[in-house]
Amino acid sequence: MPPGFTPSPAQGQETGRVRLCVLASGSKGNAVYVSDGTTSVLVDAGLGASEIERRMAAHRLDPSALDAIVVSHEHTDHIRGVGPLSRRHGLTTYFTEKTLNRAARQLGPLHEVKWFDCGATFSIGSLVIHPFSTSHDAVDPAGFTISAAGCKIGLATDLGIATHMVRQHLKDCSALVLEANHDVPMLEEGPYPWPLKQRIKGRTGHLSNEAARDLLHELLHDGLVQVVLAHLSETNNDPGKALEVVGTIVGKSPLRLTVACQHGPGEMLVVP
Repeated sequence: MPPGFTPSPAQGQETGRVRLCVLASGSKGNAVYVSDGTTSVLVDAGLGASEIERRMAAHRLDPSALDAIVVSHEHTDHIRGVGPLSRRHGLTTYFTEKTLNRAARQLGPLHEVKWFDCGATFSIGSLVIHPFSTSHDAVDPAGFTISAAGCKIGLATDLGIATHMVRQHLKDCSALVLEANHDVPMLEEGPYPWPLKQRIKGRTGHLSNEAARDLLHELLHDGLVQVVLAHLSETNNDPGKALEVVGTIVGKSPLRLTVACQHGPGEMLVVP
């Protein structure tokens, strides 16, 4: 631990409250911090290790106090920092076998590896994690629900479509990190080549603002209090557009809707 470092309450001083922070979200790198004060994990580490450490430090979080890194899929914007963080801080890493096999060359040696299978619940300390298959152009992509302290959060980005399985697993969450990647007119009229536009709009690409709105409309319930819109394209979307489109279904719900940022850590959310 660095000299003068003071751990945040999320790293041991206060238990029983789930804390969630999107450290980065977008095509240049993704990482989400989740802790119940007893166990702390990163879901993905798609920035360089030093940048993730810097963003954690902004919330007084010590990477060496993490219990694990859980990896959703092998794309570089989700794994860039996994190997260096694992080696530097002695962290256990969790993958599906197919994902690790595909990513091994990029990752290099890892401190310790454990496996999970989509559909099979596993635990890391006091966190109960359920990985579920998603529709994305990776070898074995996963979304996650993480349960602790009586609440459940859902992490669902890199979704080509919201399948029945995705919708079922994201029900009854207290908080969601949900993809709202692109505004359809901006994508269609934007600078990307046509094949890339087709990939993004396809069944194994990314959710549009409208698709995120429709999915959230189905998932709304009184206990859902925090939704973070994530993986916004810097070229094909705008935070204001995403909030405007998705926000149309919030109404009088107690839900708080925010947008994750690519270039800096988001706020530390406390999930009741």
